Formats: sequence, structure tokens, C-alpha cells
Amino acid sequence: MLGINTVKIQTLILTLRLKSLVSAIFNVLAYKVAMKKFSFPKDKVRIYLFEKIDDAARLAFEESGYHVECIADSRQDEALDEILEDAHIIGVRSRSKIKAVNLQKAKRLLAIGCFSVGTDMVELDAARSNGVAVFNAPHSSTRSVAELTLGAVLGLARRLSHNSAKMHLGEWNKSAEGAYEVRGKSIGIIGYGHIGQQVGLLAEAIGMNVVFHDVAKKLVLGRAQAKESLDEILKSSDFVSLHVPETSETVGMIGEKELSKMKKGSYLLNMSRGKVVDINALAEKIRSKHLAGAAIDVYPLEPSSNKESFTSALQGLDNVILSPHIGGSTIEAQKNIGREVADSLIRFLDNGSTAGAVHFPQAHLPSFPGSYRILNVHRNKPGVLSDVNAIISEIGANINAQYLST
Repeated sequence: MLGINTVKIQTLILTLRLKSLVSAIFNVLAYKVAMKKFSFPKDKVRIYLFEKIDDAARLAFEESGYHVECIADSRQDEALDEILEDAHIIGVRSRSKIKAVNLQKAKRLLAIGCFSVGTDMVELDAARSNGVAVFNAPHSSTRSVAELTLGAVLGLARRLSHNSAKMHLGEWNKSAEGAYEVRGKSIGIIGYGHIGQQVGLLAEAIGMNVVFHDVAKKLVLGRAQAKESLDEILKSSDFVSLHVPETSETVGMIGEKELSKMKKGSYLLNMSRGKVVDINALAEKIRSKHLAGAAIDVYPLEPSSNKESFTSALQGLDNVILSPHIGGSTIEAQKNIGREVADSLIRFLDNGSTAGAVHFPQAHLPSFPGSYRILNVHRNKPGVLSDVNAIISEIGANINAQYLST
């Protein structure tokens, strides 16, 4: 990642937290003697990918000259700490939890790849404080989640899960009761980001009326209509679909009070984050027939592996579709995610570019042929830039360009 020669040098300075100015000094002095192209050989960079991340990620790293160790399941506690002590890069999916206490063990860690849309498996503030960049794939599974959402809308309207369960038990009950077309019905989208927008376009394509609410002003696609408040969506929509991140503002945003405001006979869909919905309150609204059904793909507590059992207050309820957090689990999405996150990590390793990193200074670096780079991550305080420049000057190297981001 960090390279130097005595003729030309390009530096990237990120004002964040001191990774180690001393380490930067030793890197520079070592290269004055060794005259190598890279400050750390690629074959010695330790990369670990957990949880059966798609093979596209491994291939991308290997094509760039890196070796990858793939670990089929997640690691927790001491088992995770043992790997972090040795790792320069780790890649995780939703089951791994990288906490502040784990990051204290990660003396060599440069970056974490979250091979998913979200990053809630990592304590971002702790990662940032330790100078560890975190990358994710916010767009790669957009279409997969949107298609699952629309499929669930159609399934709820036609009571497919209920009828399928009866058929598996040998019961034949052909009836139009409780079954509807979705054409002309309204879908209210909470969170009009990339997934919400795709859901709106797909829903509109089959004749639904699309309304949405988002805390930020968003470009309206198609004939969708923005609503000023969450209440407007809840009171007017036949289907309410949630597509929000997990934040302090969204945790518990749909509880008994909000569910009571929904139209009688309407449906709730949650393909976003499990803690957004009060599951017990939702179960009660379905039992009381206030809601006609629900489709849930995410849960407040989820099994850490496929070997663990799943329990929920929603189990056994009529016209409730439960899926095991598979919104982004398609072959296409996983390949796209694997490649997108791996490419971001490779750019970071090869030239220090932090474009796409979460809660980290964004440095977009152009190519400078014949130059090599130093990356220094430090606290935002006066004097660091001049100190680095002095070190470069002492060894007689020339600075081609500098990029500073806070």
C-alpha cells in the first residue's frame, strides 16, 4: 500500500487519528535503504474473508496479487481476536460483530470490508478512532431487495403463504376471500433511498400508486409522490414498506402507536433492519385483524448460524411471510457485492484511495505514473503535515502531490 523511492513521491494525508507517525518515519527510512517498490510485500498482507463471501471477492484479490484466507463461518470473542491480531484486512457479512473491544486487539488492521448493504456489524466510531477504514456495498443488492419486496406485496395480496401452507397439509380451499389485485392500490415507502426508489418504480410498473416519506429531500422517480410525514404514509397506504437504515432515529420507529394508525386491512413489509419494528406489537395487530398480513425479512434477534433455531412472535400467524434475511441473497447480488467491496479494498491497499469508505475521510486519488504513496492517518491537529513533509525532505525525495481530507 505505502511506497516510496528517492526520486518521486506522492503523499496522501488523512486528518483523522494518528495511526503512527513513528511507523511512517520507519517506513520512509527503511525504503531509503532497501529501495523497494512497496513498503510491505503483497504476499505478506494478511486478508481474511468470513461467512462464505462470494468467490468473486477472493478472485479479485488474487488477480491483484494478494493471498486470501477464506473462513466459512463467523468468528466471535477470543476466536475473532486471535485473527484480528494478525490481520491487515478482514471481510465480514451480517453475522460477524466487530466491536470496540475486538479492535483493541487489531494492531495491524488497515480496513474492514462489510460485504453487505449495511455496516451495523461494525462499531464505526471505534473503527474510525483506530484509523481503520470500513467499506461496504450500498448499491449492489438494490435490485434483489426490491424484487423480493414486490414479490412479497403480490404474495400478501393473494395470500400465497397461507394457501401454500394449507396445500402442503393436503387442504384444498379454493376461494377469492381476502385476495386482491394490487393494481390501483397504494404502496407507501418509508425511506426513499436506492432500494426504496427501485421498489417504487417496480410497483408503479404494475399499476400501483406510489407515495414515500424520507427525512432527506430526494429526487422523485416516475409518478411517485412525496409525503411530509410518516403519519400520512401510515394512514393512506394499503401496503407500507420499510427501507431505512438502523439509527437512533429509526430503532423502534414502528410500534403499537404507528401500527394503530395504519389502514384497517393493510399490510406491513420490513426488508430493512430488524430493530425498526416492534415485532410483538405487529403480531398483536395481525391477531386482532387490524392488519391483513405482513412480510418480514429482518428481525431484532437473528440466529448467528444456520444451525441455530429461529423463534418469533409472528410464527403461525395467518398471511405472514417470514424469510431468513435473504433480501440481498441472490447469486447476482452476492457476486456484485463481492466484487464491489473487494475492488474498494484493493484500491485502498494499492494506492490509499478511501473513496466509498464509511465515516472516514474521502480521498479520491488520480493516477501519477512513476510515483509512490505514503498514507498517514492521524488526529486532526496542527503540525502533522509539516512533520511528514520534513521527513520527506530529509531523505531527498520530491513530493509530487498531496491530498488532505478531514
